[in-house]
Amino acid sequence: MRRSKWMACTMAFALTTGLVGCSSNTDKPAPAASAVSPATASTAPVVPQGPTKFSISLRTLNFDYVEKAANLNEDKWVKELEKKTNTDLDIRLVPHADFEKKMVQMFATGDIPDVVQAGASTSGKELAGSVQAGVFLELNDLIKQYAPNLLKTIPQAAWDEVTLNGKIYAIPEYISQPSRRATWVREDLMQKAGITKDPKTVDEYLDMLRAFKKIGVEHPFMGRQDFKYADIFFGAYDVYPYLSQFEVVDGNVQPKFFDSENMQKALQTYKTMFDEGLIHKEFATINPTNFKNIILSGKAGMWEMNAQELLQWQTQLKQAVPDAKIKIIPSPVGPDGKGGGYLYSSGARSYLINAKTAKDKIPGILKFFEWQTSEEADKWFDLTLPTEPKTDAEVSEQRYLSGFLHMVKDDAFRKQILSTTQDGKDLLKTFETVLPNEGRGGLEFDPILEAMQKNPDIAPLSDTAPAVLLTHMVKMVYGKEPISDWPKVIEEWKSKGGNDALKAANELYQKRSGIKLRGPEAQKWK
Repeated sequence: MRRSKWMACTMAFALTTGLVGCSSNTDKPAPAASAVSPATASTAPVVPQGPTKFSISLRTLNFDYVEKAANLNEDKWVKELEKKTNTDLDIRLVPHADFEKKMVQMFATGDIPDVVQAGASTSGKELAGSVQAGVFLELNDLIKQYAPNLLKTIPQAAWDEVTLNGKIYAIPEYISQPSRRATWVREDLMQKAGITKDPKTVDEYLDMLRAFKKIGVEHPFMGRQDFKYADIFFGAYDVYPYLSQFEVVDGNVQPKFFDSENMQKALQTYKTMFDEGLIHKEFATINPTNFKNIILSGKAGMWEMNAQELLQWQTQLKQAVPDAKIKIIPSPVGPDGKGGGYLYSSGARSYLINAKTAKDKIPGILKFFEWQTSEEADKWFDLTLPTEPKTDAEVSEQRYLSGFLHMVKDDAFRKQILSTTQDGKDLLKTFETVLPNEGRGGLEFDPILEAMQKNPDIAPLSDTAPAVLLTHMVKMVYGKEPISDWPKVIEEWKSKGGNDALKAANELYQKRSGIKLRGPEAQKWK
């Protein structure tokens, strides 16, 4: 599998600085990664009787409880988790905002923990080609030997996300409902504005936002930097400029943002909101923290967020606005009568084991993750704390225990928690009746196309447009560039490496190689 010059250089530097050989918690020297074979790795080690001590890197994920902790390794819930799993954890936090940068630095310095948390794919940017370079263990036989229940519990589609050439390299957290993001609205504001029927089309949504403004809502639609969690109108027109949003048109593969007509309609929608004061005037610089704080202060009427978080946001919002009520409604639909967020992969985060980890730690590490998929674990993570937290601190702690420390689970929603209250049961109905009927799928190339690795400016992320597009998108919404110039933006993307990406994409598509299909609509492109 070929890698970009940048990737090759990164790994060359990393390997020369002892990348594979540096696991800070290794008790004794182990053979180099290249010498670790499935047969050698699966040889039954002598398992120590005491707790399995291992280090693990975890992304902070914007969890308040985590980012404010003085030393997470001394946290009471970490200590309880260690008792339940017979482990001694050395948690190393990776800042959420600098995740990719810090991960690449980790590999470059060679200071790699025993277990590394990464994204859904084994070829994610943050892994810097380390899987292909042999930094991590192949887990097929080891899982069968020490943690077979993982194979029974985790869906095959999630295993596929962490499998390379038939070899499993990570334990995946999974997502049973790929339409994960939803359209949230203040139901109490709808009632106050006299809106008795949920909007469906883009025009009906704009009318609802205008009604919010008329009754004094400061930010009818809450925007956010890079259009993250504020991109639902791109979904209405099926032009998400993301990693999984390629399509086949007249037999050729192309990104969905090549649909100039619908992309311009989507951009015009945002410009209309901007011009009429329906979206935060500084949305292009609103970071995640400010985004949430503005919403929870009661100043927003509509926004996007992962559906599973509704009850926590509802609790926090009521502290500022006691009569506030949030509900999820079907996302705006476009010309084809469809809409919704981009469809997630079947995997969420994943956990890879350093090939230099001492052999006698492997069984305990795998059993640690196997326990997390048990019914006992579900109950402990989800039901130990109040399922209806009342304060910010209670919400933060509950999210931390059930969402952060519970590393391997169905990350679409927490069924144990939701089943305990009527509001929770109502939210479960949303997962059954609203979200399955929306969402935009497409083609994704895994690993990322080499031309995109060479030219980061043209490379999309899972939910972020390529940098070369984002610059123009913001300028067009702010009225600094004409939206009618979008075809010129496409040509700029092509000239900066996009043509090479298109060539490679179509070659892979003809071979049906390195392609992942998202959503039922993508099955027609098999």
